[in-house]
Amino acid sequence: MAKFVIAGRADCPYYAKTELLADYLQKNLPDFRIHKITQRPEVWEDWLKDVCEKNEWSHKNSPIIWRELLDRGGKGLLLGGYNEFLEHAQLYYDVTSSMTTELMMVIAQENLGAHIEKEQEEEALKTCIDPLQVWITSASAPACYNLIPILTSGEVFGMHTEISITLFDNKQAEEYLKSLVVETQDLASPILRSVSICTKVEEAFCQAHVVVVLDESIDKEVFTLEDCLRSRVPLCRLYGYLIEKNAHESVRVIVGGKTFVNLKTVLLMRYAPRVAHNIIAVALGVEGEAKAILARKLKTAPSYIKDVIIWGNISGNNYVDLRKTRVYRYESAIWGPLHYSRPLLNLIFDSEWVKREFVATLKNLTATGRQFGGILAAHSIATTLKYWYHGSPPGEIVSLGILSEGQFGIPKGIVFSMPVKFENGTWMVLTDLKDIEISEQIMTRMTSDLIQEKLVALGDKIHFQPYQSEHKDLVPDEEKNLVMSDAADFLNRIPQTTFEKPQSLEFLNGFEGKTVES
Repeated sequence: MAKFVIAGRADCPYYAKTELLADYLQKNLPDFRIHKITQRPEVWEDWLKDVCEKNEWSHKNSPIIWRELLDRGGKGLLLGGYNEFLEHAQLYYDVTSSMTTELMMVIAQENLGAHIEKEQEEEALKTCIDPLQVWITSASAPACYNLIPILTSGEVFGMHTEISITLFDNKQAEEYLKSLVVETQDLASPILRSVSICTKVEEAFCQAHVVVVLDESIDKEVFTLEDCLRSRVPLCRLYGYLIEKNAHESVRVIVGGKTFVNLKTVLLMRYAPRVAHNIIAVALGVEGEAKAILARKLKTAPSYIKDVIIWGNISGNNYVDLRKTRVYRYESAIWGPLHYSRPLLNLIFDSEWVKREFVATLKNLTATGRQFGGILAAHSIATTLKYWYHGSPPGEIVSLGILSEGQFGIPKGIVFSMPVKFENGTWMVLTDLKDIEISEQIMTRMTSDLIQEKLVALGDKIHFQPYQSEHKDLVPDEEKNLVMSDAADFLNRIPQTTFEKPQSLEFLNGFEGKTVES
């Protein structure tokens, strides 16, 4: 038994004539079977080229007909086009077609309409179960490359939630994004419905349920710190406008990276007020760095260290609070079940190491961004998203950058990292924690830079002046269990040295379409 495959452009009159002749043969011959394939006119040439390359055929017009041997299998045998099929039908079956040209054109248009209607029906069926729309900005950044496999693994949103990923970046990154799309498809993830790219501003964040904001690209031009702060505003204004306009009403926005994370978050809240309550900043990267340093000191695994609290500016002036930190499965004279833990500060007997070496190491990491690469950024974002959707581990403290409402004496209106727990799709600030009071001097030191960043970025202050303490290198006795990772010295160095300018302004111009003014 033979099956003839007839493929053609949906509006092709010669495909229409071939199709009707094949229908007649299938109806009247018991061993004659056909399979039809139609393609839209705009995709026909590419589709035909792919089929011919795959089968090593040479054919350039519509339709194309080949024969498949159902009882033998193997490669199909190319018959040819319209003329070859008519000759075959007349030679073997003594059947020909007398269809007029006018009728051929009418049927061709009907075929095109039917093809479009079929496509629309298929799309409607797909939308019966809407996938979670995930948009990633600055998708050419290394963090995106490392984030995609985690998102498509099912660990973040669950194995029963399908996702569609859109990679958003400027036009210059389009070729790289195309290769990233192919590599993502090669993962063959059962939860990945689709992956696509977007470089058109007006289409950004269309029906987005999740928006991941990564560090934007940089070039080598020199800017002052003040100019660098102000350059964040146009991109955040654009993103905020587009999120308000295009995203789903329940969109969740998560800001990650290593540069001005708190500032970008508060700017997005300013320019997307409708969804400001669903915009957060990722602090787990700094938390992970602290745990790794402590684990190396104790010769244990970082995952065994819990409840490290990050206070303040995630990518700048912050405290790593160890007063609630506990260590699980620690090998010592005292041993207990898996849920047994001990206070970390009871296990590190060298208090000077905590005050100086630990502080200096974190200070260096925060000031330079060293070691905070794509893997750590991706893992921190993915873990925070997982907690946001499914809840954080019971009883565990998580650090998160959110808009302050005056908790712990923090000034209102700034994005500040503080201890929270995730539950029922949202977070709760752990204001009931005991013995975590912070002195006024330390709170002022943490909040001063954040307030100034915001004022300088919005043009309400001309110069940035890092907070200066008379005893900035000492840890007060009443705060001896707090560890400062201080970016003030890094900020002081900025005016005397070159500073890599973010590509924010050029980034906007690199998109297709017009930028948004407000």
